Amino acid sequence: MSVLKNSLAMSHEMVSKVVLPGDVVIDATAGNGNDTVFLASLVGEGGRVYSFDIQDQAISNTYKKVVERNYQDRVKIIKDGHQNLDLYVKEKVKAVMFNLGYLPGGYHSIATRGETTAEAVGKAMELLVVNGIISIVVYYGGDSGFEEKDYLMKFFSGIDSKQFSVAKTEFVNQANCPPIFVCIEKLFEK
Repeated sequence: MSVLKNSLAMSHEMVSKVVLPGDVVIDATAGNGNDTVFLASLVGEGGRVYSFDIQDQAISNTYKKVVERNYQDRVKIIKDGHQNLDLYVKEKVKAVMFNLGYLPGGYHSIATRGETTAEAVGKAMELLVVNGIISIVVYYGGDSGFEEKDYLMKFFSGIDSKQFSVAKTEFVNQANCPPIFVCIEKLFEK
């Protein structure tokens, strides 16, 4: 068994270390619903998951998985861009997860963008509790995502190091643009 995990596995491992039953969390990119149900399993019956996506197919996929696991009471699925998360989430959150790029199996022309993702990450940073984290898996290969990756890496490097720690993990010897894992932890409240 490999010690080094892929970016998605690292994101789940990191989030599972901080999220406890009763916490409030956000899935900023619902996609096929996998992170939404993962988060719902962590927060338990007393917690809350806000799940965002702009695509009808993603909303439908996520809703189906939520219902299959009987998580409807702890998950709120919102059809809107993650850059608007502050319009819906008014309480502090323990974790926010982003899986960037396009919906697996969906149209590559509908994908996350650097500007709106950076806006969403900035708003998520404000909502985080101290020691809360933002987990970001940056998919950028193929026909999309290179501009978003470049935009976000510049954005991440400019985050205030006194208030947040930002770590980036990437595989440097793998072909086909392996996803990059970025984790942001809030160190203190201003």
